[in-house]
Parts: sequence; C-alpha cells; structure tokens
Amino acid sequence: MDNLTLAYVLIAVGVILMIVELFVPTGGICFILASVFAISGVALTFFYGDTWTGMITLVAVFIIGPIAISALFYLWPEALWGNRLIHRPEDDVTVAAMPGNASLEQLKGRIGRVVSGLRPSGIVEFDGKRIDCMSEGMMIDANRMVRCIDVRAGRVLVREIDQPNLADLENTNFG
Repeated sequence: MDNLTLAYVLIAVGVILMIVELFVPTGGICFILASVFAISGVALTFFYGDTWTGMITLVAVFIIGPIAISALFYLWPEALWGNRLIHRPEDDVTVAAMPGNASLEQLKGRIGRVVSGLRPSGIVEFDGKRIDCMSEGMMIDANRMVRCIDVRAGRVLVREIDQPNLADLENTNFG
C-alpha cells in the first residue's frame, strides 16, 4: 500500500469513528481515536507527499470537513429521513385546529355545572354535554357553577362563579 493511500485511509477511519461517536455513547473515546487518526493521516500527507498535497488535505480535513458536517446537521431535519426521525412538538395552533377541539372553542364564556369534582380536572356539563375540564388549580366541588375562561390545546379551563340567576341565562337547562 502506498504511504499516501495509508494517510487517506487513516483520515477515513477517523471520519468513521467520528460518526460512530454520534450514535454510540463511548464517553469520548471514539472522538479521541478519530482525532488521532485524522491528525496522523494529515501528518503522513505532509511527510510522504509534497507541501501542496499536505496543505490541501489539511484544509479539507479541518476546515471544509467541519463546515460540511455542520451544514449537514443544519439541513438534516429538512431532509426526507430527517423529517421521519426527528420529532417536532405540535403547536397549540394545530391542536386547536383539530375538528374535536374546534367545537371546544365555542365554550369560551359559557357557564356550566360541575358533574364530578374538579381536583383540578373533572367533568363539567355545558348545554347538556359533558366535557373534561380543568380548573385554574383550585378544587371545585360537584354541583357548583363554573365559567369557561379559556381553551388551550384542547383543554378547557374553567373558573368557579357564584350561583347565577337562571332566569337571566339564555340556556336554563341545568337540571
């Protein structure tokens, strides 16, 4: 084997060990070995090749290589396989746009009756429909009146109110 070929093989082994370090938790052992192999390969190109071969190899390994790898990590989430492998959290907007959650948006400002005690979550009846709700952190006993103050990511947030005069409400079906 030619000495320059050996140098490039050492650099390739260093790159492979660097990739292994990304996926296998070795505690930095593969990183150290990769650095030793890469530096040895570059040194061999200076020793057995001419100065230009050594300089081109040095620039390729320690300047162009890291720039290319950082660009790869930047573009990886946008690639086909990156989209499949990297989990992205759902936005509240997309959760709220789901058909089941869109109907919950209509509950804002509505008054309901607690069916099961909210500790801090439980069942509240709005217009004859039972909805899983959460209080603002306070426990609310059953048969108390609550008002829907917000719907966030499919969760209905309620606040306890005083007993309203049922004749003043447009929906008086509270049982």
